[in-house]
Amino acid sequence: MDQFAALTTFVRVVDAGSLSGAARSLPSSLTAVSRQVSALERHFGTQLLHRTTRRLALTDDGRMLYERAKAILGELRQVEAALSTGHQEPAGRLRVAAPTLIGRLLLAPMLAEFLRRHPAVSVDLQLVDRAVDMIEEDIHLALRIGHLPDSDLVARKLGDIQMIVCASPSYLESRGVPQTPAQLSAHDCLAFSEVPGAAEWRFAQDAKSRWKIPISPRLWANSLDALVMAAKDGSGLVRVPSWQVMGEISAGNLRRVLQDYEPPPAPLHVLSQSSRLASPKTRAFTDYLTAQWRSNEPFIARR
Repeated sequence: MDQFAALTTFVRVVDAGSLSGAARSLPSSLTAVSRQVSALERHFGTQLLHRTTRRLALTDDGRMLYERAKAILGELRQVEAALSTGHQEPAGRLRVAAPTLIGRLLLAPMLAEFLRRHPAVSVDLQLVDRAVDMIEEDIHLALRIGHLPDSDLVARKLGDIQMIVCASPSYLESRGVPQTPAQLSAHDCLAFSEVPGAAEWRFAQDAKSRWKIPISPRLWANSLDALVMAAKDGSGLVRVPSWQVMGEISAGNLRRVLQDYEPPPAPLHVLSQSSRLASPKTRAFTDYLTAQWRSNEPFIARR
């Protein structure tokens, strides 16, 4: 059995929704298509499709094979494109995942220039506040905050993200400036999380002196933008990435507090699968991001 041809046929069957539809698109005979799907089922020792007179449906094993096979075939097409262009010209569709706020405020504004430089590349930008499964979701590049667990992914550091606490001058004048994290219990705190309820803010003075301070939020939201707006209006203290509010601090709309207790910054990496490194579009986008972030320094937390 030619596994490559059989996987190609299987993916066509699923995409077309029928054996006959796949036969027309390949093109091939209905008998040959049916024979290749059956050969795959014998090879893997499992049923891949539920066949009825009206439709086909994937089994659980069939769905897993379909997702993996589609990714594998996509990889092969990228290798073919890279070889045909001599590894020089980036081309094709690039799928990128990033945290929502970073993607919207920092990454998205950089895309226009990248697309201008590489007219043969298209970008799919997925903004999600979770760690994507790059293999299962067929993601070429992903931005991730924090220290990385061991994996087969290739990481390049873009910068550091410093979390800071700030509030409006009017709020601090009326309620006082907290001098230690423990004093937050006497303040109105504006908390970000994916689900409502209690939160905790992290602080540190050195490697040994670290605290997790429980917060009973006066205002909760799953949008940092909304919390920054509330803080500017005097609603309380907010904990946000420094780059998001540096403009507001410079303009005097917010003041930074508890600077002596800020935790160490968290690294931001761009991740790729090792198998994607041969792709000119992946290399081009990674190099572009690294150069942009290092020149603009959006993550520097100036005191």
